[in-house]
Amino acid sequence: MTYSETLSRIWRELRRAWAITKKDARIYYLRPGTIMFGLMFPLFLFISFAVGRNLPPQVLIPGLIAITIFFSSSSVGPMAVPIERRTKTYERMITAPISPLSILMGEIAGGAVFGIISVTIPLIISMIWYEIHIVHPIIFIVGIALVSVGFSAMGIMFSAIPTENPGDVMMSLNFIRLPLLFVSGIFIPIDQMGKYGVATLVSPLTYAKDMVQYSVSGNSFYGPMIDIFGIIIFTVLFLWIGVSMHERSRKMG
Repeated sequence: MTYSETLSRIWRELRRAWAITKKDARIYYLRPGTIMFGLMFPLFLFISFAVGRNLPPQVLIPGLIAITIFFSSSSVGPMAVPIERRTKTYERMITAPISPLSILMGEIAGGAVFGIISVTIPLIISMIWYEIHIVHPIIFIVGIALVSVGFSAMGIMFSAIPTENPGDVMMSLNFIRLPLLFVSGIFIPIDQMGKYGVATLVSPLTYAKDMVQYSVSGNSFYGPMIDIFGIIIFTVLFLWIGVSMHERSRKMG
């Protein structure tokens, strides 16, 4: 295959993946399950934590942004894939002239875009109401993009569970998301966790919150480079496991 043919094929696959992303945006962004698990659940969870604690906005807002993008980005895939199995849309995509990897990339991009859109709401409110300023905008933009892709890949990994009911996937996903949330340093600062602080290393949300904290206040526990490295590692891990599980599920089906 020549260089021009390779570029042409890559461009075709990207266009097809983007078509899947647009399909997810049109069909699944406003579904009740996506709104509930992706936006309302993390919002009420955060409010129950924040009310009455009199914490400064520089502490509260990074946690709210991290929780929002964590739940919103990882909720689209688990909602979309099981429904498409039930309606046989997923099988039609598999048999279409598009690679399975491109299908998953399109689904991941759909979750990532939803996460980025969702996080603009608390960001705008915090900038207007609390007069929060982004001290390091480049780190913030790059970090939000990486985090949204990573958490979306996490959702796609769980969507490989062979079921046609989104609730089954969401139940399994929340079984993992909630422990990762509580050891992320959002509810209890890492420097106050003592010997248990090492548990924060296993949560991708730790690096997301720490990086947003750095972008807003200039202070962080691990530093932006470690945060970015941690997010990339988790993204690659989620993507590798997700692709392997979807491929195995496709062969078994």
